[in-house]
Amino acid sequence: MYKHKKLKLPLAYKPLGFALGWASGALAGLAFRKTWMAIRHEEDAPDALDRDRGWGEILLAAAVQGALFAVARSLADRTGAKAIEHSTGVWPVSEKGGRD
Repeated sequence: MYKHKKLKLPLAYKPLGFALGWASGALAGLAFRKTWMAIRHEEDAPDALDRDRGWGEILLAAAVQGALFAVARSLADRTGAKAIEHSTGVWPVSEKGGRD
């Protein structure tokens, strides 16, 4: 019985993981815009294809954005996994590493 439940759980986790991932992406985007305003006092962050922006500014924006998205994704993943474990008693990922 336990093994059967464990095999079905990752499938049940997928909708929750998707919803949390979407929400964390939206929140990370908002956090990035607010952070960029605090760092550079500009509405728009530079893009790699912005001709008028220097390498340092573009790489800083990419690093800040990447860090915020990684933190938001980890927060969402961990929160969802803990919620599944709390409600079912089973960790939602069978292998030790988790994500691909």
